[in-house]
Amino acid sequence: MFFVGLAVLDPLVVALVAGLRTAGVRLAAAVMTLDVVANWIVNWPQLRADPAWLLRPVGLLPLTLFGLFVLATAVPVLRVVTGAAGRPAG
Repeated sequence: MFFVGLAVLDPLVVALVAGLRTAGVRLAAAVMTLDVVANWIVNWPQLRADPAWLLRPVGLLPLTLFGLFVLATAVPVLRVVTGAAGRPAG
């Protein structure tokens, strides 16, 4: 059910971030965290059976790296978005 919900959450995050909303940055970090954790939980049996499965070019490794990128950049992006919200347009 969560993965189906991502079909709504992902475009919402994109729209909020594109609109320079601080809620979008926070929601992006939360959604990516939940997405990475859910994928690890679902794929854990396969990973335990074959640890090299993690190294596939499509799968947990790129998703986990992207999730870490989103989390690592969330605070700097939040600062930029907060600063942009305080400036007058034009």
